[in-house]
Parts: sequence; structure tokens; C-alpha cells
Amino acid sequence: MRRHRAALLVTATALTPALLLTTPAFATDATAATVPVTTTTASVVTTDTPVDEMSEEELRVAIARILADEDSGKRVLREANAALDGTAEDMRTFLKTGYRLAQAEDDAVAVSRILADKNSGKAVVREAGEALDVGTPEALRAFLETGYRLAQAEDDRVAVARILADPKISAALRAAAEEVIDGTPEELRYFLEVGRYEVDG
Repeated sequence: MRRHRAALLVTATALTPALLLTTPAFATDATAATVPVTTTTASVVTTDTPVDEMSEEELRVAIARILADEDSGKRVLREANAALDGTAEDMRTFLKTGYRLAQAEDDAVAVSRILADKNSGKAVVREAGEALDVGTPEALRAFLETGYRLAQAEDDRVAVARILADPKISAALRAAAEEVIDGTPEELRYFLEVGRYEVDG
């Protein structure tokens, strides 16, 4: 079975995508100390063939692609492997509902780790807590895909404002902070992690 599964993984990565996986970008942890979070992305199986009409081989390829995704979490991997070891109906059930629920469990773990990180700012803690309180797969995924990035930007903007409030900073640092405070989440993060040290360096 392992040999067959390995062959499936090779086939899944080599095939011209009849089944496409979309993997939304996940914002990296923007705290000074990176929290060890396994960031999973919800890969959605899309194909012209409905899951109920897929052949057994198509079902196996779709699941093998999920297994090959380096961002798949522990629960997703466990459930995907169990589905591959089962019947065609087990594989269909996994693709239709099991995958979504397994992904939600992995997402809940990722959000909990962010929430537990002592370096997470107030906005990140607030939004992570809200996502966990709502608890739906969609709320957890929305936080990991977009809410985390935006909450981190809110915390970063506060951090930049604190730098600006310090009367002892250099003119160069003040100018750089003023320029970036209304910037993108990525610009704010870069400034806090690297840029401010380059200005004063």
C-alpha cells in the first residue's frame, strides 16, 4: 500500500492538473519572535468532474495532491491517509466533508498557537480569540488567510506610533516611521523587523 501511495504522490505532482488546488497565501507571524505555528492552507479541490462522479483513480489523485501539499496539517494528513486506505465512498466522503472538518481542526490548533504566543499584540489576540469563539471552519480560515495579517498590521501601526512618540529618536528614524505608518501590512512589518535598524544603523 505504501508503494502504491508513493506512486500516487509522484503521479499527482507530475500530472497536468485536471484537479486544481488553490492555496491562499498565509501571512507570516509578524512578531519579533516567530511562534512555531504550522500554518495550514485550505486547498480546495476543483475539477470539472463532481466528486460523486469521479473515478476511483481520480479520487486517489485528488487525495494524493492534498497529501503532497506541504502545508497540510496533522489532522488533514491523518484523515487523508485513512480515506486512501478505505473504499471509494470513504474517499468521496473525505473530499466532500471530511477534508473541510479536518482542515478546521488544524486551523483551530494554528489559531490557538497564535493566541498563546506572548508576543502577539492586542489586535491579534482579539481577532484570534474571536475566530476561536465563532469556531466555524470558515471563521478560522478567514482569520488565518486575512484576519491575522490585518490584525498584525494594526498592532504594528501602534508600535510605529510608539516609536514616533519617543522624543529621543533620530530625525532619520522619525522620517522613516512617518513615511511607513500609513503603509501596507508588509511595509509596517519590514520597518519594525529590519528598516528601523537600517535607518539608525
